[in-house]
Amino acid sequence: MKQEFVLQVDRRRYTIQAEPDMPLLYALRNDVGLNNPKFGCGLAQCGACTVHLDGVATRSCSIPVKTVGNRQVTTLAGLGSPENPHPLQKAFVDEQVPQCGYCINGWIMTAAAYLKTHPKPSDAQLREALAGLKCRCGTHLAMLRAIKRAAASA
Repeated sequence: MKQEFVLQVDRRRYTIQAEPDMPLLYALRNDVGLNNPKFGCGLAQCGACTVHLDGVATRSCSIPVKTVGNRQVTTLAGLGSPENPHPLQKAFVDEQVPQCGYCINGWIMTAAAYLKTHPKPSDAQLREALAGLKCRCGTHLAMLRAIKRAAASA
């Protein structure tokens, strides 16, 4: 049975009607109308659906909408804008990282949350923090270069 939920997404308020156990990802894509968190695996293993819940990188495909409550949801669209991109968004462009671009959401959102608490990570720390993220195009090294570039610019 559908219920009403109020979501705080990218500093905007949305009221939706949804089944309580529906994944947050579906609410973001279907009800809020965003296309940056992607459906990849549906099992919280690939990272394509990553958003921030109160600043913590979270796989939105495995979080029921009923558990979000009043927490602030930030998506890639809310991280920066074309006029004022987040340092990671700028670094990914500068390093010419995207190929298909499907996984970029997960890499940037995971890295952004990690860099907030670890602003100058070592290569080993970055690899550990990003473990589990998938990219079929094989741009892992370019993504690591972009993340290190963003960390150095902060």
